Amino acid sequence: MSEVALTYVILFVLFEVYEASWQKASSVIGMLARMYKHYSKSIFIFLLMHPTFYFSIWLVMRSDYNIYAMILLFVKTVDLATKIILIEQVFIKKELTEEVSLILLSPINDLLPYIGLLLYLPLVVLAII
Repeated sequence: MSEVALTYVILFVLFEVYEASWQKASSVIGMLARMYKHYSKSIFIFLLMHPTFYFSIWLVMRSDYNIYAMILLFVKTVDLATKIILIEQVFIKKELTEEVSLILLSPINDLLPYIGLLLYLPLVVLAII
C-alpha cells in the first residue's frame, strides 16, 4: 500500500474514532440523546459531526466511482438517515412503539460504537487499492 493510500486509511480511522467517541453511550437511546444535542442546535452542526460521510463522498469522486467506495457511501448515507429518522421519532414526534422503546433502552456493549471500523474500513481499503 502506498504512503498516500495509508494516509487516507489513517484519516478515515481518525474520523471514525472521532464519530464513535462523541456518540458513545450505554444504550441506543443514550447515543440518540447525544446526537440530538447537536441536532437540536442545527441539522448542519449534526451533519458536520459526521466527517466520515464527507470522506465517503470524496472517496467516491477520488476513486472514479469505485464500487466499494459507492457501497461505503450508500451505507454511510443509510446510517445517517436512520439516525435522523430515529431522532425525529424519539425526540420531536415522540412516536415509538413499545418494541422500539425496549430496544432503545437496552444496554449495549462499550465497543458497539466502534463497529464502524470493522464494517467500513475494508471498504475504504478496497476502494483505495
